[in-house]
This record gives sequence, structure tokens and C-alpha cells, in this order.
Amino acid sequence: MNQISNYIVPIFVLAILLYALKKKVNIYESFLVGAKEGLITTFKIAPAVIAMVFAINIFLNSHFLEFVFSYFTPLLDKIGIPIQVLPMALVRPISGTASLAIMSNIFELYGPDSFVGRLASNLQGCTDTTIYVLALYFGSIKVTKTRHALSAGLFADFVGIVAAFVITILFFG
Repeated sequence: MNQISNYIVPIFVLAILLYALKKKVNIYESFLVGAKEGLITTFKIAPAVIAMVFAINIFLNSHFLEFVFSYFTPLLDKIGIPIQVLPMALVRPISGTASLAIMSNIFELYGPDSFVGRLASNLQGCTDTTIYVLALYFGSIKVTKTRHALSAGLFADFVGIVAAFVITILFFG
């Protein structure tokens, strides 16, 4: 099986080249046009990505989340929800990289096989980077009216967060 996987990509590229030759397409010129369009797209989405990263770093470095969560600790302890994963649950819809950093920190402090580590893993899998995706894709094509995309995406993230808590409590609680 390992031998086959070494040949799949070269065979795929060869098939594309043979098809292009059969259709009499200028392969090199088509490649250059595609590369140029890729660079243009990269430059179009770069401001949205830079702005999002900048805003996330300001938000995380302000330690505002720790301040807010300190008021909810008694209630969350009664329910059985560890407060250590709440920053990840709130940051996940904004930034996948920031949530991975929080999850990595949870793994270092508590271990990946702890309840908190498993909950963080489930949160990572049950949610998506909704705000990041909307900012990136809608920003790149200049969409200003997102209609129901943001509310539907955030609702899906909320359902994913609840599902992660329920699944973790059922299987590992």
C-alpha cells in the first residue's frame, strides 16, 4: 500500500498533462495564469487575515476572558464543567490557531487523557472557525451583507459546544 501512495500524485499529474495535450491546451501558459490568479487571491484576502489575527491577539492578551470566567466558577463547578476549556470554547469560532494553542496548553497542564483534555479535543472537533471563515471568504469577495450566515454558523458552533460537553460527560465523565 505504501508503494502505491508514492505513485498516486505523479500518475495524477501525468494524467492531467496527457489530457491537456489531447485537448491541445498550452499547459505552461495555463499554469502561469493559475499561479497569477492564486497570487492575486492571496493579496486580496491578506488584509482580512491580518486584521483578524491582530484583533484576536489583542483580545487574548487582554486577559478579559479570565476576568469574566472568574464570576462563573462556582456555577460551573456545580454543573461539572471545567473552567479551563471555556476560553477555548469562546475563541474557537474566531480562530482555529488560537484554540489549538489553548488546547495545547491544556494538554501540557492536565494531559490529553484527562477529562479536561478530552473535552478540549471534542470541542476542537465539534466546532468550526465560523467568524474567521466568514471574514476570510466574504472579505475576499467583498460581501458586506452576510444575511443569515453568521447567525447560522454561530448557532452551529453553540450546538457543537453543547454536543462536545454532553459527549465528553457521557463517555468520560
